Amino acid sequence: MNQAVLNTEYDPHLASPVVALVPHINIRAFCEDQRTIQAVQAAAADRRMARAHVQMHMGGVGAAVQTFQSELTPNVLIVETAGNRDTVLAELGHLAQVCGPETKVVVIGHLNDVLLYRELMRQGVSEYMVAPVHQLQLIETIAALFHDPHAKPLGRIFAFVGSKGGVGSSTLAHNVGWYLSRHLDTDTVITDFDLAFGTAGLNFNQETSQGIAEALGQPDRVDQTLLDRLLTKCGDKLSLLASPGAIDRDVHIDASSVEVILNTVRHSVPCVIVDVPNMWAPWIKYTLLAADEVVITATPELASLRNTKNMVDLLKQARPNDRPPRLVMNQVGIPKRPEIPVADFAKAIGLEPTLIIAHDAQTFGTAASNGQMLAEVSAKAKASDAVASLAQTLIGQEKPVKPTKFSLPFAGMLSRKK
Repeated sequence: MNQAVLNTEYDPHLASPVVALVPHINIRAFCEDQRTIQAVQAAAADRRMARAHVQMHMGGVGAAVQTFQSELTPNVLIVETAGNRDTVLAELGHLAQVCGPETKVVVIGHLNDVLLYRELMRQGVSEYMVAPVHQLQLIETIAALFHDPHAKPLGRIFAFVGSKGGVGSSTLAHNVGWYLSRHLDTDTVITDFDLAFGTAGLNFNQETSQGIAEALGQPDRVDQTLLDRLLTKCGDKLSLLASPGAIDRDVHIDASSVEVILNTVRHSVPCVIVDVPNMWAPWIKYTLLAADEVVITATPELASLRNTKNMVDLLKQARPNDRPPRLVMNQVGIPKRPEIPVADFAKAIGLEPTLIIAHDAQTFGTAASNGQMLAEVSAKAKASDAVASLAQTLIGQEKPVKPTKFSLPFAGMLSRKK
């Protein structure tokens, strides 16, 4: 039998999370099927492809051969072919004549043929995909082409943001980070971006340095060595990149600085908790859009409902290939306070809450006053159970990173064959 299953129908909900971002590269795609070019368009619009420059064309391999007779080939060339095995090999033979040795070639075919796959790999094609392809499948494939198999897996970024001030987002972020490190044995860094009023140092009863402020002030110097100096250790597996909690210093924050810092941190630990302040600025928007998961903490009030809906709508629209944000309803059931019923709140924003945390002034108040975590104050409190549940849900989504295939450059392999 020449036919065998190379890949089954792609289910984005079952796929492993795409963590790696595609680097600054040029990508050209030459498609024959309208569905394929739509998948490439969707991939190009994804947050993980923000740094790549993508051009799309119809016409398949033939159009690519004609184009690159007078142009240099890009970093990644995607070509689609609907021919049989002999036709595919003949078309790619013509393409090899105009393809640069550094170009990585991804072929999208309509044959589920193991022999064809093996022959293409032997000839130096970087990857063969069977149509129809999904946009996340394309992104994973392209990212894998530039992944170092000896590098540590990138950590995941969990951004916690409140729908308004005082809803408990920072408390939840710090407790989840503590639980991940203490009970799930996961190396974790909590990054507090609220420079003036951040509470990470207070909640962990730690004397913190300038931490995040110093890193933001010199993003071009941020590396693992500087990071190690700026981190405050809170245990064997937990560190804080804390805010100074002072208003005597102005620090300009832009999205590029945040990107450098978070990318450096995620190379050192598997979990990065980002405590996002309750404000709105371009760098805040970038942080939320670039995170692997977003957790929105809200209270059952009108202003909280409006702000939550605005954020949920933005995130769903801008991150179509990611999970929707997780909603935590906090401080539910404060005596004598008129509240929006949780069911009505969820219906209005179109998102069911992941957690509902009842009002518990005693546990939360004692933890804040003592610089302790909720579970340290009362391990049996419902709020402590809620934190454990959320932490387990977040960490449980991680799956092993697929190994990267390595082969000789496409053109170089064919020229050596000749």
